[in-house]
This record gives sequence, structure tokens and C-alpha cells, in this order.
Amino acid sequence: VQLQASGGGLVQPGGSLRLSCAASGFTLRSYPIGWFRQAPGKEREWVSCILSSVDNTYYAASVKGRFTISRDNAKNTVYLQMNSLKPEDTAAYYCAADLTFRCTVVGTDYKYWGQGTLVTVSS
Repeated sequence: VQLQASGGGLVQPGGSLRLSCAASGFTLRSYPIGWFRQAPGKEREWVSCILSSVDNTYYAASVKGRFTISRDNAKNTVYLQMNSLKPEDTAAYYCAADLTFRCTVVGTDYKYWGQGTLVTVSS
């Protein structure tokens, strides 16, 4: 079981990207799914989460109003739409399943981490 993030790339400040989180051997709607990011030399940071039973969503203050998390159960995929990107959004982005079912911000509450996808915001 593993989650795989994709969709990263190089984008100019103010631009947009949509990240995808896909699963193999795992039904994403079974768990809340969270997005984290880690910039070079910095600690991992919780970004956003979407609950499993209802599509309540949660965001870090640094991305609220710019990022939108959503899920497509038919495609077994969770998305992170990122708009108005800033250089400080540059990081490797990861998705994982929240085993507490509460959309916590604690990374150790999450499981099934996959390889991240790199987002670079630069002119």
C-alpha cells in the first residue's frame, strides 16, 4: 500500500499547479488524506487535510485562501490545487493517510507515505 504524489514542477510566482495523490491497493476515501511539504533544510510542515466521511477540509494559515484540497472517489485520487504560488511554497510535497481520522497536523499520525513531488516557485 502506498500513496503517490505527482504534478509538481517549476512555476513562476503567482502561477498555479494541481497536485494529485493516487493510491495503489488502497481506497483513499477510507481515510482522511493530508498533504505535507518539506523545504530544503526545514522541517516537514502540514499543509492541508480532507476528511473521509464528509468532505470537510482544513488548511495551514500559510496556504489558506490559495490552496484547495478535494477528492474524486471515482478516480481514487485526492487533489491539491495551488494558486497564487509564492517562492516560499517551494518544497517537496507528500500525501499520506491520517490514521486518527481527525485530520491532525502531526506527521507521525499519518501512514502510507510515498515519494513526494517537487514544487519549485521561481522566476
